[in-house]
Amino acid sequence: MPILHNERIRLRAAEREDITVFLGWINDEEITDNLELIFPISRTEEEQWYADMLSKPAAEHVMVIEIKPPMQEDAFIPIGTCQIFNFDWRNRSAEIGIMIGEKTFWDQGYGTESMKLLLKHGFNTLNLHRIWLQVFANNKRAIHVYEKVGFKHEGIFRQAYYKHGSYVDIQLMSVLKHEWLDGLKLKQK
Repeated sequence: MPILHNERIRLRAAEREDITVFLGWINDEEITDNLELIFPISRTEEEQWYADMLSKPAAEHVMVIEIKPPMQEDAFIPIGTCQIFNFDWRNRSAEIGIMIGEKTFWDQGYGTESMKLLLKHGFNTLNLHRIWLQVFANNKRAIHVYEKVGFKHEGIFRQAYYKHGSYVDIQLMSVLKHEWLDGLKLKQK
């Protein structure tokens, strides 16, 4: 898969060398608070996950979100991951997910930019009609990003996930290709 990029970020294929960085992120309680991960992940488990991921079609492979630090022309540093998965090719629909693992880069627009690139890839390259996601209803920061890039609220899976001693709702959101295109046209005016 080609590298997807804009001025500040690029999305590239995940490599085996990224496993160490991934382990730091997915074993950080603050980062996984908004993910469906409840157990620590070992290096062996992460290596098995990586091997399993490579056995899937390329369209479902995880991509690493990288940024170019100021004053460094050719250097990039990984700050998170994103992925399109759960493809339904007959209906041209898929699920999308993102994680900004480097907390020092939260709230700086990198999640929004990554979602925009991933949506562009999903609609223009993969010819999807509908891209959807699930998000904890109390994850206001993520919901704001998803709304900003065009996702609409579809419904709620009530008390669908148990974490920290109570049940939380999961919000279902989606964006259709024509809605995404209309949003691009509005921004160009």
